[in-house]
Amino acid sequence: MPIYVALLRGINLGPHKRMKMERLRESFRAMGLGQVQTYIQSGNVVFKAGRMSHTALCRKIEARIVADFGFPAPVIIRTREELGKTIESNSFCKRSGIDLTKLHVTFLADPPEASALEELKRLTVLPDESICLGREIFLHLPNGMAKSSLTNNPLERRLLKMATTRNWNTVNQIYEMCQACG
Repeated sequence: MPIYVALLRGINLGPHKRMKMERLRESFRAMGLGQVQTYIQSGNVVFKAGRMSHTALCRKIEARIVADFGFPAPVIIRTREELGKTIESNSFCKRSGIDLTKLHVTFLADPPEASALEELKRLTVLPDESICLGREIFLHLPNGMAKSSLTNNPLERRLLKMATTRNWNTVNQIYEMCQACG
């Protein structure tokens, strides 16, 4: 059985859309998904499921979240192998002097349109850097996320149809969970 990661967008960030991870794990198990694990409170779920399209799996999970929690939470899916390729392809990690705590990955449901990439280039102001490879945007934000040129520009809402961002440590921790899952 393939190992998947569900990355939920926009939960537990404020007083709305609160979701306990134990209840989220129960929700996934009720769908017949196996070896369900969560990482931190921001909706990172590792699980096993039969082979199916990302779109079908997203729809199934999103419908269950609405039924169980009463609000929508967009979901982006990656397989263990896709997440491994994401980690391998982060060219910022290959540079000397890069502070890994300043790296982030924005996961996209679909590759961005050319116009969105042009806008991303325009919005990214040094020392910030961004590189898009397929359905991931790698971010190097030397002054941190809060002081980034991209923070005050609602990049995800304006330019990208559906996206969610994770810091580099979280990406690596989720991948380790995938590896331990079998």
